Amino acid sequence: MSARLSDYDYDLPRELIAQRPPRHREDARMMVLRRDQETIEHRQFRELQTFLQPGDLLVLNDTRVLPARRFSTDGAIEFLFLEHLGPRRWKCLVKPGRKMRAGATAKIDTVDLRVEEVTPEGERIVALDEAVDLYARGSMPLPPYIGRASDEEDKARYQTVFAQQAGAVAAPTAGLHFTQEILKEIPHAFVTLHVGIGTFLPVRSEDAADHRMHAESFSISPEAANKINKAQRVVAVGTTVVRVLETVALETQLLQAVESNQRKVMAQSGETDIFIYPPYRFRVVDCLLTNFHLPCSTLLMLVSAFAGREFLLRAYQEAIRERYRFYSYGDCMLIL
Repeated sequence: MSARLSDYDYDLPRELIAQRPPRHREDARMMVLRRDQETIEHRQFRELQTFLQPGDLLVLNDTRVLPARRFSTDGAIEFLFLEHLGPRRWKCLVKPGRKMRAGATAKIDTVDLRVEEVTPEGERIVALDEAVDLYARGSMPLPPYIGRASDEEDKARYQTVFAQQAGAVAAPTAGLHFTQEILKEIPHAFVTLHVGIGTFLPVRSEDAADHRMHAESFSISPEAANKINKAQRVVAVGTTVVRVLETVALETQLLQAVESNQRKVMAQSGETDIFIYPPYRFRVVDCLLTNFHLPCSTLLMLVSAFAGREFLLRAYQEAIRERYRFYSYGDCMLIL
């Protein structure tokens, strides 16, 4: 088990980074990893049900991605609006940052904007000269490795079919493969975690223990908690679900002041900055469906904690040889 950042690096040919979604959501390939035997199978996502057992429960993240990307009227500044702080105040990321220091101004459509503050994390607090909904004409905040502007297709495809709770600036991408028809056939529950800017930020310290995650808001309903506690196996759909479930399990354990092997989560809402990396004992999640993740990322470390670092990186090398499609619009991996 390693906490060194460099131990989570790998080389990915750029042409394997998916720039567009597959024609149909369920068309993704699915690499199946069995942890007990360290075996790898090459299957299709539409075969997911064949790997599930009676008593399994899929848990999915129903956050909805905000159309948070805007550009200044002259096209010189790109904004990613993270949070509406008040009638005329917003928190955002900007690019290039050198043009938007404290006091700098810009115009979006007919609205004037001024930077009031630059936070230690590099976010901008901006004030508008009139109250407008900047999301109304925004575009989908595609990740930087998708080297194009978002379009009409992305409005539908960079959003899960079950998205309900608006608040994310990145999609919970493992959920993008599901259709309503597939979901109807599998017992499931929803939790919410609003994916924040931390998903875009690199780990800068060689020792993972020195990295600090951005807090993200989450919620889990009494109905979902009850289903999870009764499940024979919990199949987390995506790393965001893992972070919610493991956060709630840890807090439940602390509240009850007892160490138990029995799964127990309680309904709650709050914020989590949990950072899961090897070694870690998972308290709720039994299986994981996830996409392929960037080198040296917190998400790759989380999946390594679940599957084992060496086994996972071996699987990534096989995925590269087999020409899997990587990242948000790419293929997926089922870890049993």
